[in-house]
Amino acid sequence: MTSRRTPVRPHLVLTVLFTGAFVMGCAEMLVVGMLDLVAADLAVSVPAAGALVTANALGLAVGGPLLTFLTTRVDRRLVLLGTTTVFVLANLLPALGADYPVFLTARLLVGAAQGLFIAAAIVTATSVVPPERAGRAMAVVITGFAMASAVGLPVGTLLGQAVGWRGSFAAVVGIGALVLVAAVLVLPSLPTPPDGGALGQARYAFAPRVLAVLTLAVLVFAGIQSALTYLVPFLDEVSGVSGSAVSIFLLAYGVATAVGSFGGGRFADTNSARALVVGTIGVTVSLAAMAAFGASPLVVAVAVLGTGLFGMGMAPSMQHRIVGLAGPGAPLASSLPASAVNVGIAAGSFAGGAAIDRAGIAAAVVTGAVIAALAVVAAWSTSHLRAPASVAAPDPVVVLSDGRPSKGTT
Repeated sequence: MTSRRTPVRPHLVLTVLFTGAFVMGCAEMLVVGMLDLVAADLAVSVPAAGALVTANALGLAVGGPLLTFLTTRVDRRLVLLGTTTVFVLANLLPALGADYPVFLTARLLVGAAQGLFIAAAIVTATSVVPPERAGRAMAVVITGFAMASAVGLPVGTLLGQAVGWRGSFAAVVGIGALVLVAAVLVLPSLPTPPDGGALGQARYAFAPRVLAVLTLAVLVFAGIQSALTYLVPFLDEVSGVSGSAVSIFLLAYGVATAVGSFGGGRFADTNSARALVVGTIGVTVSLAAMAAFGASPLVVAVAVLGTGLFGMGMAPSMQHRIVGLAGPGAPLASSLPASAVNVGIAAGSFAGGAAIDRAGIAAAVVTGAVIAALAVVAAWSTSHLRAPASVAAPDPVVVLSDGRPSKGTT
């Protein structure tokens, strides 16, 4: 009697991955929206509370690639279930009353788990769709994190004000547990190929062609963050926008990033190298317009929307390009764009702050536009890079419930 083959359902798999990314993104951003509440309750300074944000970013940027390297031989299904479990348990600590040192440690763990989740989710998402839809599958995961900033941050902040910041983390734990259950039921097995060892992957994942595109990612997000880190004071001092109107600008930016990341998947599938060139030009023009016409709230509003659309619209192409150039090192390389983005965010915030110290608030936007212009040059230069045909990434294989391998198609 033959066993009946249970097909992989790509839409269900992508829904679980999107939801997991969204919940993890919300947990990352919660502290940002409740910084004053956390500082007061834990009896620490606001800068000390801000270190909780830094800890999460550091865990993601460093811990994510490290854990991805250490788990290259592990089935991606087990990796996703493990990272989601760690995420739920680590966020349970602040929900139950953890003090500052424990909370700080938990944030490091959550960041590392998030970085590993991103890499495993990207590999899994692209394995359950045809190769020509890989960019759109990547965009689903990336959009989950973008939506967390656009929707999850303000909703989480309101929830924290209503039930306390610990209550917000309790809600994250509850939703995370539901995601874990869904992941157990839906995610397919995705073992690593026999020749997919850690050192072998690292050779390709850190090849000069991959590092060049990672440098582009750093430049893009350094340019964006140089301006947007200081958007609120810029709106107040230069554009004359303050009070509740500021929230409209921030919400518009968040929605633009979500729309851009989702729509960018199609451009990644069509021509990711060209999409990066167009995207960097769009960001540069947007930031230059903000710097030149900052006194006009309307122009600034359009520029903020453009920055969000073009900036996050490039994210799927960035991921697609890096994974493609890495060839057999794709599983490990999948964790690197998130690290590059976090490096860019940190560098951009620092550069914008240094510019403000020297020439005032508007200088941060000018600095961002200059960095973005450098990114245009980098995007054009890296558009000619190609992965050698001999190291093209193998087609992913999904193992069905009856134990037989199947190509990832709908």
